[in-house]
Amino acid sequence: MTYLNPPPAPAPVIVTKDVGGLVRDYQAQTAYYRETDREVRVHECHSACTLALSLPNVCVYPDSIFKFHQAYNLNDKQTDLGVSEQLFDAYPIAVRARLGTLTRKFRILSGKDLIALGIRDCNTPRIMVAGVTPPAQPPNTLANAWSNVMSAFGAKATRMPSRPSPTTLVATRQQTDAEKHVTAEAVFAGAPLPPSRPVANEPAVTQSETIKVAEAQTKSGEPEAATAPPLPPPRPNSLSIAFTQTMPPIALPKVIEGAQPILPTHFLAYAMIARLNR
Repeated sequence: MTYLNPPPAPAPVIVTKDVGGLVRDYQAQTAYYRETDREVRVHECHSACTLALSLPNVCVYPDSIFKFHQAYNLNDKQTDLGVSEQLFDAYPIAVRARLGTLTRKFRILSGKDLIALGIRDCNTPRIMVAGVTPPAQPPNTLANAWSNVMSAFGAKATRMPSRPSPTTLVATRQQTDAEKHVTAEAVFAGAPLPPSRPVANEPAVTQSETIKVAEAQTKSGEPEAATAPPLPPPRPNSLSIAFTQTMPPIALPKVIEGAQPILPTHFLAYAMIARLNR
C-alpha cells in the first residue's frame, strides 16, 4: 500500500513501500492526513514519501527504511533547490540535524535511527493527547425552536429566557434558609382578621326581623345603621304552578247552537269546557 492510496477512514494508513513521486501530490496528501488526524505507519518510504515524518501521528518500525535525496525535475533531471528546501524544512528538527543537508544521492535512515531521534515506534501504543483548542459549541437548538414558536404565533422574536446563574441560585437558597427562621406571629401580624364568630347562647337574628327593624327606623326618622339588601321574590313550589299562574287566559271559541261537529276532536274538548263554565 502506498502513501497516496489510503484505506477508508478511520483505518490507519499502512505504507508498505512507496518510491515517491511529485512533491505537490505528497504535500496535499500530508495536509489531508494532518487535518483528519489519520495514523500513518511506514515500513519503507523514498523521496517525497519522507514528508510523512512531518506528521504528528506517524510511526515507524525498527526495521523500517527511509531514503532521502534532493528533488529534481523529471524532464531534464535538474535539481530543484526550492522544492528540495521545502522537503528539508518539513522534517523534524532532530532528523534535519542528523541529515545535515540533502544531496542527489540517497541518504538512508533506519526505523531504529528514527525512533532514537524521537519518532514513535509503531509497536508501542499510541497516546492520545488532549488538544488545547476548546471544542466547537453545538448549535443552540433551544433558541432556534423558541424563535420558530414566536414567529408561528405572529409575535416578535425575542431572546429566549436564560437560566439563572449559579450566583443567583446561591442567593436564592440563602434567602430561603433565612425565611425558615421567621415565626408564625411575624407572618400573620399584618394579615386582616376574619369576623368574630357569634356566641352560641345569643339568639340568631333572622332576616325577616332585620327587615322589620329597618322599616321601623325609617318610619321614626332615625338613621339606619345598615341598609339590608332587597330580598328576591319567593320561589314557586314547582315550575308547572309558576307557568300556569303567569299564563294569560285563553279565549275559547264559542259554540253555535245546532251546529254540526266539523272541527277535530281537540276543538270539541274546548267547546265542552266552555259549556261547563257557563
